[in-house]
Amino acid sequence: MSTEHLSIQKARLVFLTFASCYFLSTLLRAITATLSPTLTSEFQLSASDLGSLAGSYFLGFSFTQLPMGFWLDKYGPKKVELGFLGLSVLGCFAFASAHTFGQLWAARILTGIGLSACLMAPLTGYRRWLDVAVQVRANSWMLMTGSLGMLSSTLPVEWVIPRFGWRPIFVVLALFLVFAMIAIAIVVPSWKSGNSKASHAHDKQYTKDIEEILKAKGWRSYQALFLHPSFLSIAPLGFIGYGGMLAMQTLWAGPWMRKINLYTPEEAAQGLFAINLGMLIAFWAWGYFNPKLNQLGWPPRRIMKMVYPTSLLVQLIFVFLPEITGAWTWVVFTLCCSCVALSQAAVGVSYPSQIAGRALSAFNLVIFSGVFVFQWGFGASIDFWSQKGLDITQSYQASMAVFCCCCMTAYAFFVQRSGHNKQQIQGLVHE
Repeated sequence: MSTEHLSIQKARLVFLTFASCYFLSTLLRAITATLSPTLTSEFQLSASDLGSLAGSYFLGFSFTQLPMGFWLDKYGPKKVELGFLGLSVLGCFAFASAHTFGQLWAARILTGIGLSACLMAPLTGYRRWLDVAVQVRANSWMLMTGSLGMLSSTLPVEWVIPRFGWRPIFVVLALFLVFAMIAIAIVVPSWKSGNSKASHAHDKQYTKDIEEILKAKGWRSYQALFLHPSFLSIAPLGFIGYGGMLAMQTLWAGPWMRKINLYTPEEAAQGLFAINLGMLIAFWAWGYFNPKLNQLGWPPRRIMKMVYPTSLLVQLIFVFLPEITGAWTWVVFTLCCSCVALSQAAVGVSYPSQIAGRALSAFNLVIFSGVFVFQWGFGASIDFWSQKGLDITQSYQASMAVFCCCCMTAYAFFVQRSGHNKQQIQGLVHE
């Protein structure tokens, strides 16, 4: 085992420190769903504008993932996250002082860049600092913390806006980020470059294709990683299934409830609260039960095959029976999609620790590129169908139908590739 493993007390403190940062990151990520009525009214935004604004966060997020993977492997989580968080503070202040759509958009990109290491940094650290059995649980519970941040972006923000306005919220969040940076500087251990060895339990990871990734230099290591059979099999589902779900959860679920189900802004915020509460419980459950399920012969890949199709059935309800949809359908949809997050939680323990940062960042790039594409694309689709003469409900239905077809295709590819590579796959998710 690595000589850098942390004591239980130290590991808990490190987890809480990283979790506080990820909490703020997801709160800022999802806050546009709650603010969308206010921002749409104040800045006269179209559906496409709103999707672009929300997606700009993920665009900035995606820009940094590949170089960040190198930096995490070389410099470690502490230095990388501190450097990025400084940019997020500037982004929050810039958003709070913005007076045009262009300024809002640029501020969101800067915020996305600044918060882009809040999950990848701890997952990279856990790969070296924690035992394998603890890593998967810690990774899933980081996602649970993220759901708590999304939960806090709903009703609490809705209650604050009438009293203080939306701009002070970002000033306060910027100050919280400063406090989080101080905690990271004090608590998180420094990185001992070149002193990490894979455990004996993971010697089987050093297959021929993994050795190619380890030996590749610079950007070629990413090329080898992206071409790895397990990465290819799960990437479309991560991009469309999980990235698309996050796009809906963090932006389009709110407008759907307001415009299709005729919810008031407060009722929509309550619906978003329920969605994120469900996700929080789901990630807690995955973190708690996933190690036990693995022991019973139910690895993440098998769980995804069984659970994800339910989300496709829910999408058909959105498409064909929009009048009966509401917060409950969004809760079921996001819960069924949450199983795809198991692949992200497992990636850190599936590759040798020398390339954990690159592996995690590469898969995160796939996911958040999908979030950007579907946040913007869903809004652009609504505008397109509206211009073709469809009413607002029909435009949303048509856009959801396109999304549903994309998800079905990604799932079919995942099942086909998983079966084809069943004997060879030793990458992202163990079979």
